[in-house]
Amino acid sequence: MRRLALAVLLGLAPLPALAEGFAARDLTSVASEAKAALGGRYAARAEAARLTLVCTECEGSPMIDVLLGRQADGTEERVRSGQTPIARLEALCQQRNPDCRVTGLSVAPAVGWISRYRMGAMSGATAIVLRDGDLLTIRSLAGDEATASRNARTLVEALSPRIVGP
Repeated sequence: MRRLALAVLLGLAPLPALAEGFAARDLTSVASEAKAALGGRYAARAEAARLTLVCTECEGSPMIDVLLGRQADGTEERVRSGQTPIARLEALCQQRNPDCRVTGLSVAPAVGWISRYRMGAMSGATAIVLRDGDLLTIRSLAGDEATASRNARTLVEALSPRIVGP
């Protein structure tokens, strides 16, 4: 044990690589960009880990929550390696809601997917983006599936390059 401690202190022992994670960790920096991507009619409330967008003037009064968090349970590695394919994620989602559909997202170097589903009179779409345990979640609710899905995808395209980074 003494040798290991000495080796670490002297820099001789190999150290584990540090995770890169997301490039941005403050959603207040992307609030204006999110509003612009959705067409500017949305009201926004931004905090470091949460951005909420609402359009009361839009048909169906769509609402979107953008959240930053952590998910280090191994899901990212299983999806990245193909051990958990998108079809498996869809099957899991359909256990809760038979109408759920899941498709992959191109968000390299992160991994991601989007699920679409009904919630009572509303439709929802949730995009998940993972990189080195950092989690970006975009939950979109609207009166119809097309709007919910379009809003989630629009924000993934507009925000993920800045949040995920190179």
